[in-house]
Order: sequence, then C-alpha cells, then structure tokens
Amino acid sequence: MTVFLETERLVLRTFAGGDADDLYALDSDPAVMRFLTGGAPTTREAIVSQTLPRLLREYPWRGERGYWAAEEKSGGTFLGWFELRPVDPGSPAVVELGYRLRRAAWGRGYATEGCRALIDKGFTDLGVERVVAETMAVNTASRRVMEKAGLTFVRRFTLDWPEPIEGSEHGEVAYELTRADWQRQNGVRGQMREG
Repeated sequence: MTVFLETERLVLRTFAGGDADDLYALDSDPAVMRFLTGGAPTTREAIVSQTLPRLLREYPWRGERGYWAAEEKSGGTFLGWFELRPVDPGSPAVVELGYRLRRAAWGRGYATEGCRALIDKGFTDLGVERVVAETMAVNTASRRVMEKAGLTFVRRFTLDWPEPIEGSEHGEVAYELTRADWQRQNGVRGQMREG
C-alpha cells in the first residue's frame, strides 16, 4: 500500500486486496447507504467482484487510481474512502470528487478535510482543470461538504432510478469548482501554489 496524501488527521492510501472486510462493513451500514441504495447493503460477493476491482483500477494519467482508502493518522482506523477520478479515463482535466465514510466518522470534519486536500492536490499536481460532484438533492450533509470544500451549485437534474429510493423524487444536484475559482479562493494569481 502506498500513501497518496496526508492531512492533519488523515492518511489517504491506495487500496489493497485485504481491504474487502472494511469495505463490506462500510457498505453494510444502512445509514451509509441511505442515499445510494435506500439503505440496502452491498453483498460481500459484490464487494470482492465489483467494488474492490473498481477501487484498484489505475487510470492512464500518472498511473493514479482515483480512489483512496482513508485512515485516521493516529491509530490507522479505516474510515472509508475518497475519490478524485477522471470523468474521461484518459484525461485529468475534469475529475469527479466523492467520498464514503463510516458513520463513526461523520460530523468530525473528515469529509471536508479529505475533499479539500484532494482538490488542492488535483489543481497543484495532477493537471486538473475542473472538479465536479453530484448527490441527491435531499442529501444536505453531502451538499454542505461540497460547499465547504469550495464547490458551488451548478444545476438540479433528475435521474431515471431503476428502483427509486426515498428522496429520489426531489432529483439530484451538481456542484463544481474550476481551477480559476480555486485560485481566487486560495489567493493564487495565475501560478500553481507551491507546496
């Protein structure tokens, strides 16, 4: 396992085959899965055959994976994962930001801390031009994290859910942060932030 990024309280590292149990525990919590599956858990078989291979996939740009396991820096407790994955697998210009954290990690600022660190890394080191994120309109906690991380609301839209879940009738929301907006937010004038 390789450490990709560290923050004050988090270590973001590459996933490994041995992470299946932690991922299964994460995706078995109905509260964690509320805005994804209506609370239905992911089976262990799906974790091993679908989820873990997706998290282990490398993208052509810089050989980065796009998904990282999140651990507490003090103690190494598995908290969940973060995503900064290219929308077009061959280009880092537009990336999708996301995360999924254990319920015990909620309300402690980990989501915002991890998202901000990934955004900064994307704009300073990875050639990112725009960060995008989406969630259900009723998922106010994730919307707050997106806003605290510097993203702004772009639009509301609807999806055709094969199996609608509670709240899906209110649609989805999209947020984004461009390099120019990030530079303005961080006082960077036309050059990359040194770090």
